[in-house]
Amino acid sequence: MSAGPLPIVRTVAELRAVVSSWRRMGQTVALIPTMGYLHDGHLALVRRGRELADRTVATVFVNPTQFGPTEDLARYPRDEAGDAAKLAGAGCDVLFAPSSAEMYPPGFATSIAVAGVSQGLCGASRPLMFGGVALVVTKLLLQALPDIAVFGEKDYQQLQVIRRFVRDLDIPVRIESGRTEREPDGLALSSRNSYLTAAERAVAPSLNRELVQAAGLLADGSREAGPVLDLVRANLLAVGFASVDYVELRSADTLASLERVSGPARLLAAAWLGKTRLIDNCPVASES
Repeated sequence: MSAGPLPIVRTVAELRAVVSSWRRMGQTVALIPTMGYLHDGHLALVRRGRELADRTVATVFVNPTQFGPTEDLARYPRDEAGDAAKLAGAGCDVLFAPSSAEMYPPGFATSIAVAGVSQGLCGASRPLMFGGVALVVTKLLLQALPDIAVFGEKDYQQLQVIRRFVRDLDIPVRIESGRTEREPDGLALSSRNSYLTAAERAVAPSLNRELVQAAGLLADGSREAGPVLDLVRANLLAVGFASVDYVELRSADTLASLERVSGPARLLAAAWLGKTRLIDNCPVASES
């Protein structure tokens, strides 16, 4: 399809006016929140949104409330013009690209905490992350009031956090997920992959390969997870990862820790290559 310039709105009032015009025509709306520097994984979410609704709104906002003081907020990659062109090519209808002042005006004093699913995993090493995610996603959902919002499974803990607070707060939106999009060698697509050196990029696919192999070992429920997860950590360090934040087996629904597979489960991992933190996850379905 040929794509013209993508309309960009920067204020909540403009966004609501656009969505209201669609509502008056009886059209449904899908929201795809992103932090920009878009890749094919994001565009797959836009295409999923187009399948599920009449209109799609993508958002690009590098959310400061989910970054800690030593994290990569300042150097997080940004390319609004490139993002807009990619979204237009994917058939998106409008881009919402607010400023920090629009999202968090002077005097802003509200926070959101989500217990349970936000604890451990990335919540342990990035303690500000999920409160910031919950806050910005809640705002985006209330600003756009979509029928559907689409999030990727690569950020699996984040997806479960969002599902939890949407249920808890009775936000009238259906949360849909999109599968993790990968490079041909298995590396999960991520904006942070741009940080990797050539040597680090060659090592990075080992994260997915180790998780897939471990999932195969654990799937029938006969093995305890501990020794298998220890082997994954050791193998990652052996191939060149600088450190491993976590490798864990969790319930696919509640993210409760599991000693062995007895139903739908996920292996989740985070590890460092140089100054780049990579995350990935892999489904584990019980065969018992």
